[in-house]
Amino acid sequence: MTLAHRILLALAGLLLLTAADEPVLVPDVSEREINIRYGFTGAELLLFGAISYPNAARPPDAETDIVVVLRGPPQAIIVREKQKIAGIWVNAASTEFRSAPSFYAIAASRPLEDIVDDRTALIYEFGLDKLQLSPGGTIDPEEQRRFIDGLVDLNTRNQLFDERNNGVTIEKGLLYQARLEIPSTVVEGTYEAETFLVQDGVVVAAEIREIEIGKVGFERAVGVVAEDYSWAYGLAAVIISLLFGWAAGLIFQRI
Repeated sequence: MTLAHRILLALAGLLLLTAADEPVLVPDVSEREINIRYGFTGAELLLFGAISYPNAARPPDAETDIVVVLRGPPQAIIVREKQKIAGIWVNAASTEFRSAPSFYAIAASRPLEDIVDDRTALIYEFGLDKLQLSPGGTIDPEEQRRFIDGLVDLNTRNQLFDERNNGVTIEKGLLYQARLEIPSTVVEGTYEAETFLVQDGVVVAAEIREIEIGKVGFERAVGVVAEDYSWAYGLAAVIISLLFGWAAGLIFQRI
């Protein structure tokens, strides 16, 4: 289905839902599947949709905002802190997070602190500093905060975490859109695109769309072999390396 068809369906849904008692979101995404092939350099995902108000009338005095979140599959991760001892960098303290998003990008129509209070932001995990990462074991709150900040900083530099204020545009209070960048280093799996409608600091509607990101073709075959038959994959890699080394030696002998 083309992007134009998706927009038309969103508008049709808006017309059908104008009689609802509460505001309703009619969201969609530009791609439901993102295929990772050789030379994949990333992708741009468009999140768009419409807002349906009761009786087709937008509250005249309400402050309406949209927040969109794209979240990757959760994963357990160990964060290690390095220290320089006798001139050598070594692993020192570490902590484990049982459920950290492999990818997290958020965009909002205004700065998040102007849209919701801290309590609401914590409930919905609006913002990189509001992520609930489920640390394992007992850890001092200050030390936990340091590790969380380190993980967020690392993933931000690797383009796996992103926060964009004013990243959502709303046209006439009815149609919205946001563009999020997906880097080439994302993990495979099911991603959730969440859209939140906020009025006067209160989340009044929310919808989720799922996006599948995965390898296809030769890249997928190699990934399956590497995961399910790791010993064979390793043996093949060694053999190929030896063959390339042997061929290179023959070539240099003839030069």
